[in-house]
Amino acid sequence: MLKILNYKGNLNEIETAFTSRKEDVSEQVNIAVKEIIEEVKLNGDKALMRYAKQFDGFNITAAKDLLVTKQEIISGVAEVGSDFMRILERTKQQITDFHQHQVDKSWSVYKEDGVMMGQMVRGLENVALYVPGGTATYPSTVMMNAIPAKLAGVKNLVIITPVKKDGKVSPTILAAAYVCGVDKIYKIGGAQGVAAVALGTNTIPKVDKIVGPGNIYVATAKKCCYGLVDIDMIAGPSEVLIIADENANPKYIAADLMSQAEHDKLASAILVTTSQSLVEEVNKELVRQMTYLSRTEIIKESLINYGGAIIVHTIEEAFDVSNQLAPEHLEVLVNNPLETLPYIKNAGSIFLGEYTPEPLGDYMSGTNHVLPTGGTAKFYSALGVYDFVKYSSYSYYPKQVLGTFKDDVVKFAKLEGLDAHANSVAVRFEEE
Repeated sequence: MLKILNYKGNLNEIETAFTSRKEDVSEQVNIAVKEIIEEVKLNGDKALMRYAKQFDGFNITAAKDLLVTKQEIISGVAEVGSDFMRILERTKQQITDFHQHQVDKSWSVYKEDGVMMGQMVRGLENVALYVPGGTATYPSTVMMNAIPAKLAGVKNLVIITPVKKDGKVSPTILAAAYVCGVDKIYKIGGAQGVAAVALGTNTIPKVDKIVGPGNIYVATAKKCCYGLVDIDMIAGPSEVLIIADENANPKYIAADLMSQAEHDKLASAILVTTSQSLVEEVNKELVRQMTYLSRTEIIKESLINYGGAIIVHTIEEAFDVSNQLAPEHLEVLVNNPLETLPYIKNAGSIFLGEYTPEPLGDYMSGTNHVLPTGGTAKFYSALGVYDFVKYSSYSYYPKQVLGTFKDDVVKFAKLEGLDAHANSVAVRFEEE
């Protein structure tokens, strides 16, 4: 089932073979999204009410009904039951334990000549979290985004999520929001939801940043609104790369490859190994395990079109291949996996050893599951507390210290042809 490619030292060949997948944004999508954004800009809540009926079948007569009530949240918590609430609380603790180490501090420097300088770290004031709804619900998305935002000190965090005809938000999403301390949830999704929080309406407040995954319309709307607001990233189809030696367990490898392949027909699941026989055993396991999985057709199409096995001569070559592909998720199933960390340059999140499967990271390991895809792990990082803060530098210079810089700053400014810059400094010493 996994197509096999023998690595011959050409990393560009590997990259070409395994990074061709993408979801094209048609011109029709772009046009539709821009029209929706413009309509929300012009008509605000009226446009949102119309789109709620058009796209979700949710018919409301007053914009205030877009806001989830406190009673709805309480009912959602009761509906999921105490055991799921326990799981959510445990997940919250795990994510908090990891992300609290990312909290940055303001700092100051005081020099003997009276100069002060430093940097202030401030949480963003207003953030919106997009949570997919409808056919699939992801309370884990709420946790992974809301907890770092709260640790960063975000003052106002709201959720936007689409609903079905009955106008109800999934109780699992409501429960996750409750555990994370988010009580403003709006029943609006799609491009119109993104436009609402990017522009602001009478009912829905404008935010400074939008985070969270969505379909092609949501992703396109986030792109279009970037500049009005900040966004987290434009995530593509999911991917996993597994580095395995001849001692790795083919049963585990097959299971982990399929755990990503089931996400999407465009998902990518790749095995990089020194062992041809291991690939053969993994293929047998894929066939065997697939018989009792519910998303078999999606898994098959993903593995056939975008999966594969790359045979390398050494484990060192395996890491070269992995660094070139820069996978979203990297599993390392070799002897002494902790010793391999220095070899890993590009990966969204790393899972070391056969008892750290990637799905653990999706839910409860504590690391974030919002990750760079499509090779962007070469320059992007996992979502974290640092995505919800901004940094402001400051400085204070006494007159006598500015005097010691005066001539050099004036010369520098004139060299760049900026006489007004030079004058700004020089004018302060005209009396002398």
